[in-house]
Amino acid sequence: MKLAVTGASGLVGGALVPFLRAGGHEVLRLVRRAPKANDEARWDPDSGAIEPAALEAVDAVVHLAGENIAGGRWTEARKGLLRSSRVGPTRRLAETLARQKRKPRVLVSASALGYYGHRGDTWLTEKDAPADDFLGRLSVEWEAATAAAREAGIRVASPRIGIVLSPAGGALAKMLLPFKAGLGGVVGPGTQYVSWIALDDLLGVIEHLLDHDVAGPVNAASPSPVTNAELTKTLGRVLGRPTLMAVPAFALRLGLGEMADTLLASTRLRPERLLATGYRFRFPELEGALRHVLGTPLPRPA
Repeated sequence: MKLAVTGASGLVGGALVPFLRAGGHEVLRLVRRAPKANDEARWDPDSGAIEPAALEAVDAVVHLAGENIAGGRWTEARKGLLRSSRVGPTRRLAETLARQKRKPRVLVSASALGYYGHRGDTWLTEKDAPADDFLGRLSVEWEAATAAAREAGIRVASPRIGIVLSPAGGALAKMLLPFKAGLGGVVGPGTQYVSWIALDDLLGVIEHLLDHDVAGPVNAASPSPVTNAELTKTLGRVLGRPTLMAVPAFALRLGLGEMADTLLASTRLRPERLLATGYRFRFPELEGALRHVLGTPLPRPA
């Protein structure tokens, strides 16, 4: 296929582009700056302006652009930026695709597990309602912003992405330094569920959504979520380091404010639609996923 990708310089997009090309696809990167290569086209997410003919003959679009949720304390200005970098650009992109004479067959537009919020140990499928908090409301708006594309007959899939495991960025990258120093430990009560996905599997999920007739929300997370205490213990074992430190909830809230809720929320996703449509996870269990992304093999028997 010929594909267009937004957010191609991010953690997921930067890995997705070579992954898709290795699979034989032609990939056009939609960038906010002046293009520097033949595989780039200028896209202004604020106005929706795009280079003429950039999307001609594109079979599918993967939309990953958006300001980093964990990129700073959630002031009102920061929350406004998180919203404006997602809702408006997604709506304008969907409207642009809907106006194309030759429309793409599919739009894969990112969403997040923040849709569900704090739900304790309840298993959550794509049928569950959103949380009535900042990330829940934002995710609802973000997904709804694809309406123009959907109404124009474009198949739209919205992967609600779990915590992406990669040492190159995201939550795991931030955890590695203290854990390697022996300063890792449980965050908050430790009983909160963490829904995660290895970066390799997320790339596979996106390809699956491009290739299979799946529309609407899709939980993009491993079928084996773990508690924060289990995550802590497993990462310590993989790194061969103690995990005796702990960060109490009040200290986390004092340091991070409202953003601390993303670390304290318990969200236990079941990837029901992926499993039902035949996706097979390469790394369904946490320890195997961590050993793969960190290049840490199992110790040999004595």
